[in-house]
Amino acid sequence: MLSSRVGRSFLHSGRERAGLLISSRTALTLDTNSTCSIPRGNFLASKTTTSLSFQSPSPSRRQASSDSSSHSSPPPPPSDNDSSSSTSTSGRIRNWRGMAQEDISRYLRQTHDRVFEHNRSWAAEQARKDPDFFSKISAGQNPEYLWIGCSDSRIPAEQITGLEPGDAFVHRNIANLVCNTDLNAMSVITYAVQHLQVKHIVVCGHYGCGGVKAAMTATDMGLLNPWLRNIRDVYRLYERELDAIPDEAARYDRLVELNVIEQCRNVIKTAAVQQSYAKNHFPIVHGWVFGLNDGLLKDLEIDFPQILRDIQKIYNLTDSK
Repeated sequence: MLSSRVGRSFLHSGRERAGLLISSRTALTLDTNSTCSIPRGNFLASKTTTSLSFQSPSPSRRQASSDSSSHSSPPPPPSDNDSSSSTSTSGRIRNWRGMAQEDISRYLRQTHDRVFEHNRSWAAEQARKDPDFFSKISAGQNPEYLWIGCSDSRIPAEQITGLEPGDAFVHRNIANLVCNTDLNAMSVITYAVQHLQVKHIVVCGHYGCGGVKAAMTATDMGLLNPWLRNIRDVYRLYERELDAIPDEAARYDRLVELNVIEQCRNVIKTAAVQQSYAKNHFPIVHGWVFGLNDGLLKDLEIDFPQILRDIQKIYNLTDSK
């Protein structure tokens, strides 16, 4: 739990960096309005504007905060009905303005403890349904699937597919990329194919992907630049097709799909996949896209055998003569 001393130190250092004198109850609001306008023939033509404002809570908010901090019971989560709240990417309404520091600390502790409460309930339910469940999964794993997905919190692989613990070996990163210089991704693929002998490798993107949207935006993203460049390279490869799509949202969705297809190609280029398929006729590589609007998976139906044949003209790593 955050102590009052730590909170005061944080606020003090924030004042020094900002060069502003603000009270401990002053709210820091960061509003980012991004537009992604990509005229035909001009891929990176969008602008991002960011406004930083300091706003003090109203007297009623101060009073409410003071009243709530005087009670021992944990504060309620930020109100879903507060018109001044900002909407998070998960769709929940979060507003911390006017909350006392001790209320925030209690709320953070509350959300932390809730995870362990759910864990205990889940473990008890699993044991009730199958008394041997934990002895079976502790004996080892033999997953059918390797799932390469986006780190986005809204796309949990097991929940949207109905898979159970032990069914999928999961790797996630921003925009579900498979880069040959990413030792993490390469190690996951090698281990999943050579040691776990997965039968399917799924690259799953999703419409509304923030990583893809960021790559379509003409903005310096700092450390993210080298990572997002991989998506921009996908746009470059399909520039003619994408620029021919007049609707911006449709163009965005299509880049999500094309990014998945290219990452599938990158998976197929690996020695582990090529050699295992030549010997065992698996794994098969699939490209899927998840729809946030309806919760459904779309199979892009990539032709794995054909793509494998096409890339082996240059990327053949099967040691065949």
